[in-house]
Amino acid sequence: MAESKRPAFGSRHLSDDRDVFSHNAWDDVEWSEEQNEQANSVIAKQYENRMSDDKWEIIKSDLPSAWNRFYDIHENKFFKDRQWLFTEFPELIIPESSQSTTILEVGCGVGNCIFPIIRTNNLNQQSNVFLYCCDYSSTAIDILKQNPEYNTKYCHAFVYDLTSLSPLPIQENSLDVIIMIFVLSAIHPSKHDEVINNLVKYLKPGRGKFIFRDYGLYDMSQLRFKNDKCIEKNLYARSDGTLTYFFQQDELDQLFTRNGLIKEQNIIDRRLQVNRSKQLKMYRIWLQCKYVKA
Repeated sequence: MAESKRPAFGSRHLSDDRDVFSHNAWDDVEWSEEQNEQANSVIAKQYENRMSDDKWEIIKSDLPSAWNRFYDIHENKFFKDRQWLFTEFPELIIPESSQSTTILEVGCGVGNCIFPIIRTNNLNQQSNVFLYCCDYSSTAIDILKQNPEYNTKYCHAFVYDLTSLSPLPIQENSLDVIIMIFVLSAIHPSKHDEVINNLVKYLKPGRGKFIFRDYGLYDMSQLRFKNDKCIEKNLYARSDGTLTYFFQQDELDQLFTRNGLIKEQNIIDRRLQVNRSKQLKMYRIWLQCKYVKA
C-alpha cells in the first residue's frame, strides 16, 4: 500500500539541513535510505538479543500492577494535557447546535484528553455532549475523579480492562466517537483483534467514528530500547513493567477493516524534534487514524 502523506500540521518544513536547530520541531521529515537501514539494523539486533521466556513470564505476571504503580508514582504530573487533539481531530469540537453526542475514551489515564474536551466544549454550559472514559488503572480513575472539572452531569469515569471483553456500561450501537490515544500499544498484539472487535460493537452503525493515535515503527523510543527489553517483534517492556508496541500503517488498516471499520484516514506523522541547547535530533513517528463503523 502506498504511504498516505500526513496533512500539514503547520508550515514548518525543513528545506535546508543547516537550519535544523533554528526551531524546536519540523513536520513531515522524510528519512534517507541510510537512516532506514540503520533503524532496521538496530531492531534486528534488539530481536536477536531479546529477553528470555522466563523473564517475559515474570513481567507478564506483574502486568496487572504495573499501571497502578505508574500512577502511584507520577499521579497527574507525567502526561501533559493534549491540546493538539483539536488540530488533529477537529470533530472533537462539538457545535452547540448539534444533536446529542456521546464519546468514549478508552485508556483515559488521569484525563489528559477528557479535560481539554470538557473545557473546549464548555460542558459546564452546554448539555449536548456526554463523555464516558475508562482506564485499566483504578489509581488513574481515582485521580481523574478528584479533578474539580470532573462532573457526573457530563462525564462518567470507570475502571475497565479492555482485554476482559466484559460488557461496558454503555448501550451497543450508541457511541458517536471512540478515542484511543497511545493505548493499544500497551496491550499485547495477540489481543488487538478482540479488543477492537469488542469496542466496535458500541459505535453507531454508519456514522460512529474510531479515532486513533499511537507509536509507529522506527519511532525514536523504539530505537532507544536496550536489547534485553525486546519481547518479540516490535514489542518491548519498559523499565516500569508496562508494554509498548510499534505499529505499521498497513497492519493497522488490516486490523481495523477486518473488524468492521471503514478507512477515513490512516497517516504517518513524521516529526523531527530538536534539543537546541544540546544539539540533539529526535525522530518521532506516530500513526494517526480515523475509521467509521460500516
